[in-house]
Amino acid sequence: MKPTVHRISSREKVGYATGDLAFNLIYQTVSSYLLFFYTDVFGISSAAAGLMFLIVRIFDAVVDPLIGTVVDRTNSKYGRFRPYLLYGAIPFAIMSVLCFTTPGFSDTGKLVYAYITYILLSVTYTTINVPYGALTSVITQDNKEVVSLTSVRVFFSNIGGMIVTYGVPLLVGVFAAANMKTSSSWQLTMTIMGVLGCLLLFYCFFNTKERVKVPDHAAEKINLKDAFEQFRVNRPLVLICLFFIINFGVNSIINSVGVYYITYNVDRPDLVKWYGLLGVLPALVCMPLMPFLYKWMGKRTLLFTTLTFKMVGLLALWVIPPSMVPLVLTARIISAIGTVTAGGLCWALVPETIDYGEYKTGKRMGGLIYAIIGFFYKFGMALGGIVPGLILDRFGYVANQAQTLTALHGILLTTTIIPAVFIIIELIAIYFYNLDEKEHKRVVAELEARQ
Repeated sequence: MKPTVHRISSREKVGYATGDLAFNLIYQTVSSYLLFFYTDVFGISSAAAGLMFLIVRIFDAVVDPLIGTVVDRTNSKYGRFRPYLLYGAIPFAIMSVLCFTTPGFSDTGKLVYAYITYILLSVTYTTINVPYGALTSVITQDNKEVVSLTSVRVFFSNIGGMIVTYGVPLLVGVFAAANMKTSSSWQLTMTIMGVLGCLLLFYCFFNTKERVKVPDHAAEKINLKDAFEQFRVNRPLVLICLFFIINFGVNSIINSVGVYYITYNVDRPDLVKWYGLLGVLPALVCMPLMPFLYKWMGKRTLLFTTLTFKMVGLLALWVIPPSMVPLVLTARIISAIGTVTAGGLCWALVPETIDYGEYKTGKRMGGLIYAIIGFFYKFGMALGGIVPGLILDRFGYVANQAQTLTALHGILLTTTIIPAVFIIIELIAIYFYNLDEKEHKRVVAELEARQ
């Protein structure tokens, strides 16, 4: 028996993709600039900020699976996952603005405020991002359509990344040039990103449809202990979680420390927005090609190739003198080619782990699995605050001053060698991923036969 194929219209693919554009306008800003904002604008030490990023991720480890089980039990007139986009958009935008607001508190008060707002933003993000991600698994179960849908999604995601990496420094600079305080410039910039993100989430809600139906009685049986069962029987899920924490952790480290690298090592703060833009610009070419590359090379070869590109670009920065700006930017592009393609493929693999989990346990847990993966994704993204924050403090970084040779070495090390070591671990893990295209088709056909 062959699995049923659900063809998805271009309009729906774009509608779904605008959701990830919205998330990136907000959360990519948080990932790339929140550490810099805390240390150089709000006045929190790099060590305290790095520790806070770690503690918030530990909090997520408890909360995220709980939210996932709630999502899986949802049954409304709008479906199982879509209502969260409708009702969560405005709170998400509000919390993002509060994170980039600087009340005139004492040092302790600032830290407490940062903890509260960052935790609330993280919870709000999970509450809408988990059902958004799980929505893929109920739009279609056809693997090729999932890859196509995901390629459009990641294309829009990287457009969001371009807007953030180029537009955020640009807007902050424009507002600062208009004699606005630096803190107010950041707050207004985040307000613009939050409003745009909110409107895009509404558009995503109205232009998507849930086709794969989950019986109500199946949802009632899902509880938190099922997360541990999935880790026991769902090997593809375990490896995908490993991919997510390493791949997106490396991305976040590179993006977060890139501001410091260009500002202090290259000594060209005017290039920050261009350096960020070159990190996502290759997506305009790579993402439309991803369905073809996936069909031609298969997931393992494609992942191995793109991650190799990523590592080569990073190691090139280790040997290129920072004064050779054209070569620095070339290495950035090489690394970005691998980064955007590998990231897109990671998201395309998630729906098949949901199918495999249902095949092994009899329970379809899109919300819970996306909550699990979302935790590892957020923890990876938080590494952009944890790792640079602690390492920069260890190497003697002092905000808004000329850096010592030791501090510059720490920045360079965090930009190149440390991410490369993590990528090697990811390359090794690829060989253990056992759910190829043929096996996934068999799993989906078996699930439809059961129904």
